[in-house]
Amino acid sequence: MRASSARQPAPTTDRAGLSGRDRLPSLTGLRFWAALIVVLYHLSRQVGEIPWISEATWYGRSGVTFFFVLSGFVLAWTYDGQRVPAKVFLWRRFARIWPLLAVTSAASVAVWIAIGKEVSTKAVLATLLMVHAWVPDTVVLKGANPAAWSLSDEAWFYLIFPLLMLLPMLRSGRGRFWVVVTMTLALVGVWFASALIETGATRVWLLDYFPPTRMLQFVIGVAAGLAVKRGWRSPVGLPTAIGLVALWHVALVPWREAAPDGLWYSPYSASQLLSAPIFALLVCAAAQADLRGSRTGLGGAWAVRLGHWSFAWYLVHEIVIRAMLARYGRTETLTTTAGFWLLAIVISLAVAGMAYQWVEHPLERLLRKAGPQARKTPAPSGETSPATSGSLG
Repeated sequence: MRASSARQPAPTTDRAGLSGRDRLPSLTGLRFWAALIVVLYHLSRQVGEIPWISEATWYGRSGVTFFFVLSGFVLAWTYDGQRVPAKVFLWRRFARIWPLLAVTSAASVAVWIAIGKEVSTKAVLATLLMVHAWVPDTVVLKGANPAAWSLSDEAWFYLIFPLLMLLPMLRSGRGRFWVVVTMTLALVGVWFASALIETGATRVWLLDYFPPTRMLQFVIGVAAGLAVKRGWRSPVGLPTAIGLVALWHVALVPWREAAPDGLWYSPYSASQLLSAPIFALLVCAAAQADLRGSRTGLGGAWAVRLGHWSFAWYLVHEIVIRAMLARYGRTETLTTTAGFWLLAIVISLAVAGMAYQWVEHPLERLLRKAGPQARKTPAPSGETSPATSGSLG
């Protein structure tokens, strides 16, 4: 896997004293905020609503789109120009996401059993093999750890990534531009084509879970990552990009009132499919701010630490919410809802921090050392993962 071109050198250390893995620290910090809107999305729909916050994050599942775009961006940025055999790359990605997937799936199944719900063996195996998003069956998609469906999509992205890096169109600025345009139009086309699907469950699966559909967002991220790495500068700065993301989510509020989620043209799927270009602008703007050495408020020590925890937070937060709902039930008042939210966020984030420190990070290092190694090529740094490892949703 190799490509060469003039590239913008990345700083080895940011102003917070971070280096290596976090050479673009603002992207790591953004991961926390993307995970947070997914957590708030689940709290709003599963526990109870809090005015304003729930309205703004009612379609917070779009955070998974951010992670898919970010995944493509970071992988392209990291591996552009690297001589890394495909088997080494794939082993590194396996080491990055699978250990925590296995541990959290076991925890999720334990909670399902504890609250008296039957668990499908087929669903658990499909989850551990990371093929569950290919099956249009809700039991299989969500039977082990519901949040883990996006890792099935990520596994597909990883398989095709070495091939994507060989595409001639991605080697020129004009080619990358047309790749982004084509992928964006394809997303719009898929959304409109969903009007032809009568069964709501099938439509949701094809638009929200099916790996080839979500791959379009990943490819946008790859093109954006290569563009920034090779010197392209977005005309949109970070404050403007953040504003565009905020405006997009605010616009979904009246749209929701006009079109219920059951309709194909509702904002439910549109919010996830059509947000990819906006998120790409955000990622590019944050990366370019880091390259300039600007202070963004996203790259401090605590912001990066929370970003590191985001993958684990994504995988454990719904498990914590489920266990708390089994114990306390749905809330009745705004006060109890706010208390439930706060407790769930604190507990799940604390568990995520421990999972990162004691499971995710050490097992990744152990597996990477045990697997195949690239010869005479320094191990790439700067990988951030959800979504890169994941995802959210």
